[in-house]
Amino acid sequence: MSYSYLVTGCAGFIGFHTVQQLLSQGKRVVGIDCMNAYYDPNLKESRLNILKENKNFYFHQIDFSEYAHVKGVFDAHQEQGFPLLKVIHLGAQAGVRYSLLEPFPYITSNINGFLSILEACRYQKDFKHLVYASTSSVYGQNKESPFTEDQRTDHPMSLYAATKKANEMMAQSYHHLYDLPVTGYRFFTVYGPWGRPDMSAFKFAHAIMKDEPIDVYNYGDMERDFTYIDDTVEGILGGLERSRRLSKGKELSHPVYNLGNNKGEKLMDFIALIEEGLGKKAQKNMLPMQPGDVPATTAGIDQAFNDFGYQPKTTIQEGLPKLLKWFKDFYYPS
Repeated sequence: MSYSYLVTGCAGFIGFHTVQQLLSQGKRVVGIDCMNAYYDPNLKESRLNILKENKNFYFHQIDFSEYAHVKGVFDAHQEQGFPLLKVIHLGAQAGVRYSLLEPFPYITSNINGFLSILEACRYQKDFKHLVYASTSSVYGQNKESPFTEDQRTDHPMSLYAATKKANEMMAQSYHHLYDLPVTGYRFFTVYGPWGRPDMSAFKFAHAIMKDEPIDVYNYGDMERDFTYIDDTVEGILGGLERSRRLSKGKELSHPVYNLGNNKGEKLMDFIALIEEGLGKKAQKNMLPMQPGDVPATTAGIDQAFNDFGYQPKTTIQEGLPKLLKWFKDFYYPS
């Protein structure tokens, strides 16, 4: 049976790379994105223009928090004979700190939007698998390291994290009630070319290039599990193709996996690599911890490795130069 893959948030950072990988495998991919202005729409347009060059890519600019719009896309491709049977839901209102300033978009996009996707998948005949983005932020104040999927996640420290925890519980309920094959991924600080400008690597790089100070929180005493984009996409697609796991009689709740690099990197070392890549020193504004933030995140990835062979390969010494090359070519062409 011929079918399509649906990727929400296709013009976003992770969505863009995921669509590219699917297209490189010859898949028929439908993308939806509302193209909001949370960050520079020109960056989203640039990503989208690359995807549109491929004849197997079909784009719909819709707000997926509106169920009627989502159902319309599902119905249209069903009528064309290429139903949306595998769905990768990456669209969301992102950003921990922004959720402190503008909370309402997080409910609209992350809660109502996810409900629209769940409902559309629930009613799709012969549906195969829904995978969706959660976040390492759900671990909240957890002090155990590394973070593992069996640890408690009921103390979120930001509204963003709370909405993602809600997504996990919504997915569990749809799996329980309707036997919907659904899998969640907790991402850990994904970085790479075409990344979001609100992410730390880009904020640091822009400030250094402009001779402006960078804000270093918790006085630099921070660790992050930086995960290169190619490794993240490999994990997303690896778990997606494991959908039959839910139909072989094994009793389990919907699986949720950490997709990280399994290695905490010191923030000051990360900054030093950016300085080296740009050939310029940073002016550092050392600050206390931000509300809603956590001092360290490290991913335990045994579950993803055991279930679908997830094994990240890219160190920050390899990944950051690739990011910085793209960054300079895109923002500061010579």
